[in-house]
Amino acid sequence: MNADIVDIRDFYATRLGEAAVRSVSAALAPIWKPISQERLVGLGYVTPYLDKLAPDAERALAFMPAAQGAVNWPPHGRSLTALVHPADLPLGDACIDRILMVHALEFAESPTEMLNEAWRVLAPGGRLVLVLPSRRGVWTRFEHTPFGSGRPWSRGQATQLLRETMFTPSGFSQALHFPPFRRAGFLNLVPLWDRVGRRAWPLFSGAIVLEATKLVYRGIPVSNGEKQRLRRLRPVLVPQGAPALHREPIDALAPPPGSGGEPA
Repeated sequence: MNADIVDIRDFYATRLGEAAVRSVSAALAPIWKPISQERLVGLGYVTPYLDKLAPDAERALAFMPAAQGAVNWPPHGRSLTALVHPADLPLGDACIDRILMVHALEFAESPTEMLNEAWRVLAPGGRLVLVLPSRRGVWTRFEHTPFGSGRPWSRGQATQLLRETMFTPSGFSQALHFPPFRRAGFLNLVPLWDRVGRRAWPLFSGAIVLEATKLVYRGIPVSNGEKQRLRRLRPVLVPQGAPALHREPIDALAPPPGSGGEPA
């Protein structure tokens, strides 16, 4: 189920949403390494985070899935928002340095296709950063936040998917170490809860943050059946200097008696 863009925007306009941005931004800080003249794309609902990250980039774009909807960003100046299909981004091959996905992969019809498309548009060695709702966290049990919609992920599940789509995990962090309560008295204590939770109960965080690097080359596994088939295939004509073990007898190349033909 996709979250509606209006609901997500309204959540981030609340005090709880602002606290979520501070917590996720703190989790991004240790794995967000600077890239010179960076070309940055945000996929999903990333505008609260692009407000903090875009000034350091050479250019930044906000791509929002068509099923989710779109809002204008930035609020002033020319719009840098596009409504896209996540499996068919309007970008050329290997033209982006970093992609940040927030509220994207958990709503994808095919997470594999989404990551394959991210791999296509990333430059060699480009980086992908995922912010995902944590399967163990309490945030997935509250529907008044966008982290309570869509498919939650564990670190192991996300890591396996990244490897299957030719990414190498290179960084990990956690965010939202406090329950998503909306009472004013509790929200005043959120910074303290988040600091304590980061040390005391990191496994129950509401979101996980993973960084992965694009692999350019990858070995292709060969099944046992394919190996046996390759062993049965022996060349008929072997170049000069090839091992004698792989040479066919000359008589094997001659035509059968009475055919009237000559050896090729």
